[in-house]
Amino acid sequence: MMDEENKIKFSGSLSCPIPKSDYDKILLTHGGGGTLSHKLIAKLFYPQFANEILDQQHDSGVFDVNGVKIAFTTDSYVVQPIFFTGGDIGSLSVNGTINDLSVAGAKPLFISAAFIIEEGFEIEELWEIVLSMQKAAKEAGVKIITGDTKVVDRGKGDKIFINTSGIGIVPEGVNISPKNCKPGDVIILSGKIAEHGVAIMSSRENLEFETTIKSDTAPLNSLVEKMLNASKEIHMMRDPTRGGVASTLNEIAMTAKVGILIEEEKIPISEEVKGACEILGLDPLYIANEGKLIAFVPENKAMEVLEAMRSHPLGKEACIIGKVTSSDPETVIMKTSIGSNRILDMMSGEQLPRIC
Repeated sequence: MMDEENKIKFSGSLSCPIPKSDYDKILLTHGGGGTLSHKLIAKLFYPQFANEILDQQHDSGVFDVNGVKIAFTTDSYVVQPIFFTGGDIGSLSVNGTINDLSVAGAKPLFISAAFIIEEGFEIEELWEIVLSMQKAAKEAGVKIITGDTKVVDRGKGDKIFINTSGIGIVPEGVNISPKNCKPGDVIILSGKIAEHGVAIMSSRENLEFETTIKSDTAPLNSLVEKMLNASKEIHMMRDPTRGGVASTLNEIAMTAKVGILIEEEKIPISEEVKGACEILGLDPLYIANEGKLIAFVPENKAMEVLEAMRSHPLGKEACIIGKVTSSDPETVIMKTSIGSNRILDMMSGEQLPRIC
């Protein structure tokens, strides 16, 4: 346990108390997107970096420069294994940053790429990753325009880590924010969930199922463009990555201070993923996705947006899974298939570490 009176000493005379915490060391779970991740951010990072842009609490910071609305985001990728069914760390890093910009309503334009490589890493594998990133960027219509490369001692890394940052332009009239969610909003999910996480676990543990389960990693910018063409009144979008659909909905409910009610029977999950989760003892609602999004849409615009999504390959299985309510604020409730209600808390532990 840490003493609240302990001090962090800086190079000058400045010192400040260490925030009170239940842990005195970082755990793997702190990077899982669940309760511990949020406590770490809320206690250590957010108070020190707080400003009006960070306070948006979205996947991208959105700000105005000379009348142009710009979105900026960054993410780091430490997925293990680096090659998996349906993708690799390279395409994942490009798609992930494109998606964080897209769900903020932005048109992604430019990306940076920074590599931390362990000494001894095979050049052939690095080349495969580079080509994968090139292909992903080209298919999404973005350019990788700057970057950095660092090498660490053998045994001091794990093959390769990648950081990508991205910048995009938010069209006029688009205002995506978790704080815009209102009671009555319809919640739309773009397709089947948990495929990425199960694909990673299958590759990691060399598990074989009757049907190959592939990661859903994909760039969502063209899907979002169709949605916004249907209606610019979309209140909120987010891609449910670490922590899955359940943790993402909790984040939004807490930020917007609203209740969320979803229906278990309406959540699309493939039979292969259901079977794999039963074998592995995992809950698909808490498993990461890398090519899906959740949208909060005013009820009178929901069908227009839904139809637009279903006309796109990445949204052909889109469906309405629930609604925003004024009851039970900051709580996510799921009506189960047997008619009972289950509170979906934010993930407290780490189902799958190193998932993205």
